[in-house]
Amino acid sequence: MLQDITLGQFFPGESIIHRLDPRTKIISVFVLMILIFTADSAAAYIFLTLMTCAAVGVSKIPALTVLKALKPISWIILFTLLIHLFTHDGEVLAEFWIFKLTDEGLIFGVLISLRLILLMIFSSLLTFTTSPIQLTDALENLLSPLKKIGVPAHEFAMMMTIALRFIPTLLEELDKIVKAQKSRGVDFESGNFFNRLKNFVPVLVPLFISSFRRADELAMAMEARCYKGGEGRTHFRQLKFQRLDFLVALMIAIILICAVLLSLI
Repeated sequence: MLQDITLGQFFPGESIIHRLDPRTKIISVFVLMILIFTADSAAAYIFLTLMTCAAVGVSKIPALTVLKALKPISWIILFTLLIHLFTHDGEVLAEFWIFKLTDEGLIFGVLISLRLILLMIFSSLLTFTTSPIQLTDALENLLSPLKKIGVPAHEFAMMMTIALRFIPTLLEELDKIVKAQKSRGVDFESGNFFNRLKNFVPVLVPLFISSFRRADELAMAMEARCYKGGEGRTHFRQLKFQRLDFLVALMIAIILICAVLLSLI
């Protein structure tokens, strides 16, 4: 289970999406997320699904790896689907006890679940194809106008990137602790929910201790390198929009227009 959690991982590559400016990728994902939330027709969702599959293919990230990103939220997707299946009015397709499956519930359940899947895939593609350093620089650059009103853009971007980067590290640490506890006879699979939850206490305590230790080591390393925040800092790699970025921006605009037109059908 822990090995299936891919959030925060970066896969180096030479695909078109890898070569894009990180600001282009962040803005594109943000626009596509808004588009997913505003789409309200089956045709628009089919179009967005095809675009998502095309993006996965262009990124050259294995489809199985992308699908693994859905596993941590699979229960949320299933719960959302079931809620919509039995809470919408419409023509009854099937009935069980007090639950009624309606045609409207089926349509809304599938569309809302598909919305969650597309959101997760786009978010995963962003982290799969963008290194933590690029994410930090891009977020700082995009948030730089907020510096005029006192928002610490650099520190905010740094915190978000460090938190995202530490997810795979903490999952690896958690996996080691779980295996160590299993070797000592701790059973995490049998018993009721409360017993299994109780058995996780010996896992959470060392995990928290390890997290605080890593945070302290990171703080000391940054202080040893005279890190004083974003004031006066320069960047070795300067972000510059290339012709490819403008082409992708044009393509995103076309996708936006097509999706809006399909929503009106």
